[in-house]
Amino acid sequence: MILTDFDYVRPAGLDEALTLLSGTRGARLLAGGQTLLPALRTGEIVLDPAGGPLLVDIRHVDELRGIEDGPGGGLRIGALTTLAELAAHPRVLAGAPELAAAARANGDPQVRNLGTVGGNLAATGRATDLPVAAVAADALVELAGPGGRSTVPAEEFAATGAPAGSVVTALLAPAGGPAAAFEKTADRATRYPVCATAVRITSGGPRIAVTGATPRALRLRGVEDRLGGGPYTTDAVLAAFRAEPRELFVPGRGTSAEYLGHLAGVLTARALARAVQAVA
Repeated sequence: MILTDFDYVRPAGLDEALTLLSGTRGARLLAGGQTLLPALRTGEIVLDPAGGPLLVDIRHVDELRGIEDGPGGGLRIGALTTLAELAAHPRVLAGAPELAAAARANGDPQVRNLGTVGGNLAATGRATDLPVAAVAADALVELAGPGGRSTVPAEEFAATGAPAGSVVTALLAPAGGPAAAFEKTADRATRYPVCATAVRITSGGPRIAVTGATPRALRLRGVEDRLGGGPYTTDAVLAAFRAEPRELFVPGRGTSAEYLGHLAGVLTARALARAVQAVA
């Protein structure tokens, strides 16, 4: 399908981008383009002709790039950081390995070289890899909008998305050390997760999040409470998942809720074993 006509603007900075977004109904951000451009070609996303179809290209807004020190000794990961950069960065590998693993599992090298942290977090309509790792890491999503800058927990952002006229500027991830991991079963055709899990083991117990099998990236506090401080054996993890309500898991693509609940348990058991081994 050929794209319909639209206007294109490349703002020099974030403030200009925010002005364009707030002043044009239905304007869309263009960053990596790995979700937006295919969706425009297939008609999954239609630019609003009444508002004046507009793509706002923020790929050259340098203030949205880079990985640097964040609050409390954590990491501030700019929204335009590519997934390839995130997957290979030494500080991310050391302090937030679940984020690096989720980025590495995303698509193929071409997708990772263009796809961005902000775009992966903000993707709607299908599960992506990075949000579940951000939830397990207890990360915050930093936003900029007409009212200024704000942060929201990654789990809340997965449910609500970015408010109209706002831009994801960064992911703020607490540094947690090597005791974290990510596991995924992917759809063979699209590489999107059928089910993906991310874990981070803390002094208070594990943080566990699931996506693909659930309506969105969710932290499973019931499973966390049942596992407590361990040991995180496969049998214990599967029992903790069997106690979760089946309606939590959303069947699709020929899979049942029962199957997805079991798959989420298996992947979580693997992730916990890897996280424990990383600090053994």
